Amino acid sequence: MTQAIHNFSSSTQDSKDNFPIVIIGSGFAGIGMAIKLKEAGIHSFTIYEREGEIGGTWRDNTYPGCACDVPSYVYSFSFEQNPNWSRMFSPGTEIQGYLLHCVEKYDLRRHMQFNTEVSQAVFDEQQGLWALKINDTEKPNDVEKITAKAVISCVGGLVDPALPDIKGIQDFKGKVFHTARWNHDFDLKDKKVAVIGTGCSGVQVVPEIAPEVENLTVFQRTAAWIMPKQDPFIPDKVKDVFARFPRLQKLVRGILFWGSEALGPSLILNSPKLSFPFEWVSARHLKKSIADPVLREKLKVNFQFGCKRMIISSDFYRTLTRDNVNLVTEGIAQVTEKGIRSNDGVEHELDAIILATGFDLGLADAPFDIQGLNGRKLTDDWKQTGAVAYKGVTISGYPNWFMSMGPNTGPGHTSVLIYTEAQINYIIQSIQHMIKNDLNFISVKKEVQDNYNQRIQKRMKHTVWTSGSCNSWYLNKDGSNHALYPGFASQYAAGIRHFKSNEFTAVKKAVADKPTLKKVVSA
Repeated sequence: MTQAIHNFSSSTQDSKDNFPIVIIGSGFAGIGMAIKLKEAGIHSFTIYEREGEIGGTWRDNTYPGCACDVPSYVYSFSFEQNPNWSRMFSPGTEIQGYLLHCVEKYDLRRHMQFNTEVSQAVFDEQQGLWALKINDTEKPNDVEKITAKAVISCVGGLVDPALPDIKGIQDFKGKVFHTARWNHDFDLKDKKVAVIGTGCSGVQVVPEIAPEVENLTVFQRTAAWIMPKQDPFIPDKVKDVFARFPRLQKLVRGILFWGSEALGPSLILNSPKLSFPFEWVSARHLKKSIADPVLREKLKVNFQFGCKRMIISSDFYRTLTRDNVNLVTEGIAQVTEKGIRSNDGVEHELDAIILATGFDLGLADAPFDIQGLNGRKLTDDWKQTGAVAYKGVTISGYPNWFMSMGPNTGPGHTSVLIYTEAQINYIIQSIQHMIKNDLNFISVKKEVQDNYNQRIQKRMKHTVWTSGSCNSWYLNKDGSNHALYPGFASQYAAGIRHFKSNEFTAVKKAVADKPTLKKVVSA
């Protein structure tokens, strides 16, 4: 395996160059983190990516119809606006292209090591270093160790597919694949296909594949609120104006963001009065799209708007009215060799089963073996408390370990990048504080973390997610919500704007300590 890559600036930057940083993941968060570290004059970082290319969610999700459900002008870095979006809600390939542009523009590839997965992290309190095991994903037995002064986990939540536990699925003789691992070698044309799931990815993929398959059976467990999608193409004249006047595009971005903030209470609070306008629009969309009263009844929703993620689509309902499309709501009894048997005893013969079953957020356990002070393990800690962190970024007892989009930082109403950029700024302030004060490590105080999370969970009780009469992927098995932030994005960003050293325990370096960038050879 190639030695860890570290890049150095001038000799006047010795303190920054002797502060090795590992970034895990090269999606939006990892790329944004790297760009801002370089802007801060900190070049001693390496991005470890377990796959062979950057992109995260937008690299992996290549299913037909894949697109963002947040307007393009907000779903991009504020410091790297793109005037050339083709439409209001960009397709996944275009977003991936935007990320590739950012990597090349900011010269990040020389900081990257691909096909490399971090499998263990153990903190050495005496040296103030993290010892990391890294594995070559193409050669699983090739394991090495490196050291880092700080680790920034930018592992996204919409990467690892959530695979359903359906009886007999291993017996099916046809093809089975998840939307996030689309099988481009399998030709769906004139095939009998099932799609399991009618969440965001299912609603996007169904209209795209319905015209080419012989028969499409859509298995719906719970009907969802679906809003009509206003997704116009962006004219070339508009692109030219934004390219010439970037401040105008910034204004549009601001309007879209503050518009989403204004709608926040309707999508967050457990208030039927606030959510009623959305429910009315969605119900009207359903009525206008589907004339058949039996089919329409199957698609009626029995929970408050916002309890699950809002879905936008202008063609999903219409697709269900096609002669070759059948919506099944009876539930799945089991998968057989030939297809799927629903609970009403009907066996649906199939050539392929597509799982549109969402993602495993990984908030119940640590992503891998992470050991902090005194040998404590993050998975053990989270089993007792649920996934908790201070402001979703740093965890008491795990010094110099930072996260992007950690517990309770997901948005329920706006762009995730508002949160991501705020976290990037906070993490850089933390690292700069350690470098400036020559600290061995910092660890957020437990009482600070506990008080913060108690406030979060107290506010969570008033949200539609925990009391909105639905069981969503936001919730843990005990009904607690450690995924989303119960408030405005602007409120979160304001609360994390400044690093406060009095909230952390700081440990000075011993005089003899000299942090190194060398690779530790494993036994």
